[in-house]
Amino acid sequence: MARAAPLAPTRHPSPYVRALALAAVTLLGAWLGLLAVGSIRTPVGPMDTQMTLRPSVSGGTKINVSPLGALRLDTHHAPLRLDVDVDQLDPERSRALVAHPERLYGLQDEITRDIRHGTVDLMLRSGVAVLCGATALGLAVYRTPGRALAAGGTALALLIACGAGAYATWNPKSVLEPRYSGLLASAPSLIGNARSIVSDFDVYQRELARLVTNVTTLYEATSTLPVWQPDPTTTRVLHVSDLHLNPAAWGIIRSLVEQYEVDVVIDTGDTMDHGTEAENRYLEPIAALGAPYVWVRGNHDSTATQAAMERQENAIVVDDARTVRVAGLRIAGIGDPQFTPDRSVDAAGDPAEVAAGRVLAAALRPPSDATHPEPLADIAIAHEPLCVRQADGLVPLALAGHTHSRKQYELPGGTRLMVEGSAGGGGLRALEQGVPEKVTASVLYLDRETKALQAWDEITLDGLGGTRAEVSRHLPKSNTPGGEGASPPPSASTG
Repeated sequence: MARAAPLAPTRHPSPYVRALALAAVTLLGAWLGLLAVGSIRTPVGPMDTQMTLRPSVSGGTKINVSPLGALRLDTHHAPLRLDVDVDQLDPERSRALVAHPERLYGLQDEITRDIRHGTVDLMLRSGVAVLCGATALGLAVYRTPGRALAAGGTALALLIACGAGAYATWNPKSVLEPRYSGLLASAPSLIGNARSIVSDFDVYQRELARLVTNVTTLYEATSTLPVWQPDPTTTRVLHVSDLHLNPAAWGIIRSLVEQYEVDVVIDTGDTMDHGTEAENRYLEPIAALGAPYVWVRGNHDSTATQAAMERQENAIVVDDARTVRVAGLRIAGIGDPQFTPDRSVDAAGDPAEVAAGRVLAAALRPPSDATHPEPLADIAIAHEPLCVRQADGLVPLALAGHTHSRKQYELPGGTRLMVEGSAGGGGLRALEQGVPEKVTASVLYLDRETKALQAWDEITLDGLGGTRAEVSRHLPKSNTPGGEGASPPPSASTG
């Protein structure tokens, strides 16, 4: 009789494979648990909301106010995002708050309590959800209670660790720097005026209550967005650049001037594409923009362009390092020394740019015998960032364009350099590109007395064919190491 062949030894997966498999089961089960039961319905002031925890790479909080849009807050950095869906309002309380804004003070404490209780309830429910989800999936996969409980316990430990990370990185001032999308992008009044942003102490409760109250107002008056009441101590500057003959840019600028009650528009050049006489009719809408229009020549603007701009009613041309006073601000600037409409010459590092920057710096330098020298201008402007960068230490704020990329820098001498993108979305040339450039502009809030920058809003619209809009509020962080403005200064540019 033939003997049976011996059985092959059973091969068990390595410990690393088993650990990875357990981690996959744990994460998938926790995620399924959160999807199934990891949310709560809770009132926040006059609003009924649904709070949910979602896995996320960057964390933060997203507030969905359907159908008005969404707000995103950088409240924390952890692999969990808090989603808050505003479902409906209590009609009676809504009308009472709109009719009696003084009730806001009592609302602050109530909202804070509601959010605290809702967050605690959400964490408890989420803990149960991830524990049950991971345990159930572990039992279905491994068929052993030990492995299932290990998956559930690991999921609960991960949730607690994420909660601890969110608590450790919690930023209550994030409510002052929201990013708006949808219809809410047209309502800058939701964040209050720049003066209160700088001076308020109990920031989180007060500004969060302001958000809730203004969203209430939006619900009650959906046909008319609330008008932001200008702060008498704030000067609003609209910074645009690189229109490049896009006719839609004038409508955008006019709308921003009206919405933000802008005191002065500053255009840092490249209004034209080729600087020809035939393009000069493009400048005619400037007269009806509703605010003084300060302009400096770019490398796509010819001397003929500048002459046509000087003839426009409401336009103020700045060149030859001279200083003009507009809306209480002293603005100094110099036109781009190059005219390169075909972009055949790289403007970065050209000796003419360097020379122009030195001329501007020399005009802004206080007399050497001054005991306590004060800046001779509040803002320095030029088209090329490398040109205006030479005014570092001589003015608190410098504005430029040219790169079609919005960036800002804290220069070594203390000057903040803000480079704007393209308010024309790259102009008509954007049609030649596969992906159209975004339309960008910024509203700067300056103290009317000290001229110090208090805050700024970055407005971003989708390019040609797009429909999205977003507004982001930012605060100066010049005294925070590694904070905003800590990027290195520009070293090259094209355009």
